[in-house]
Amino acid sequence: MGKLATPDWIKEGFDSPADWEKAHGKSKKKKTVEGKTFKIRKCPKCGSNKVHVVLTGEEGKGTGEWECKKCKWHGKNIEEDELTEDEFMKYLDEQGEEVA
Repeated sequence: MGKLATPDWIKEGFDSPADWEKAHGKSKKKKTVEGKTFKIRKCPKCGSNKVHVVLTGEEGKGTGEWECKKCKWHGKNIEEDELTEDEFMKYLDEQGEEVA
């Protein structure tokens, strides 16, 4: 086993990692939304939601690449939006999808 290092927040005399992060301007908090959230992925080039993951390479090891079916864009920096349930239902209505 390797040696363990004392965390910086202890060395600098803080009571918790959260206090240390707050003092250094680091925050891990994401926007919190009550209830269920839905993720929508969009192409950064054309804004289409017709994006799919590219399956290449060895099985079980993904490359993290995406492909847009509309404009044929390939890349890793996909846009992701988080929507609440009401926003998602509105989005589906705008897309013309049937909701059961």
